[in-house]
Amino acid sequence: MRKPSLRAGKSILATALLAGLMACSAGFARSKPVALPDPTLDLPSTAAAGEQTAVFAGGCFWGVEAVFEHVKGVRQATSGYSGGNSGSAEYDTVSTGRTGHAESVKVVYDPSKVSYGQLLKVYFSVAHDPTQLNRQSPDVGTQYRSEIFTTSDAQQKVARAYIAQLTAARVFPAPIVTRVEPLKAFYPAEAYHQDYLKLHPNDPYIVYNDAPKLVHLKQLFPTLYKGG
Repeated sequence: MRKPSLRAGKSILATALLAGLMACSAGFARSKPVALPDPTLDLPSTAAAGEQTAVFAGGCFWGVEAVFEHVKGVRQATSGYSGGNSGSAEYDTVSTGRTGHAESVKVVYDPSKVSYGQLLKVYFSVAHDPTQLNRQSPDVGTQYRSEIFTTSDAQQKVARAYIAQLTAARVFPAPIVTRVEPLKAFYPAEAYHQDYLKLHPNDPYIVYNDAPKLVHLKQLFPTLYKGG
């Protein structure tokens, strides 16, 4: 499990947030889901079942992983690190913010059931706040940045087009700061990070920062939401 000092730090902070910021959550947790338009450009769906991979970074990977685990068509979501090298892909090192890594989630999905564009819509609407630079909720540092790591030129084209579409529509009150870069490598995180929300649903950090994302997912995407 997570080292006591690291986990305790997040839990203490989250407890303070719960006690003092429930009535004023601006800057820490989005109070309402953001309804977004469908992407005008998307990757074509396939008739036959298969597997494709997408990688997203948007704050602490616990919540991002949990969101995508509850999307129909997603076969697996794995917390990990992207953006740096293999030698620094370790939690304590990444947490310094000096490795180039971002806490990321690898999403393996069936394109016959959910499209890349739909995953982007989930990512921008409920998985994180794309207007926060190098932070999400109470977590601050480059390792918490908003970034899409694309696995193909086609993914990069769709991701950039959707950002341009959302920017033109002015759906957010501030500019989108999400980066789009080709994926160089994905390194799975330590075992105690995997399925963290499922295994620790009562952790104050989870209760305040991540559990609401699942509520928003169910509200905005009732046909895509899967329980469990």
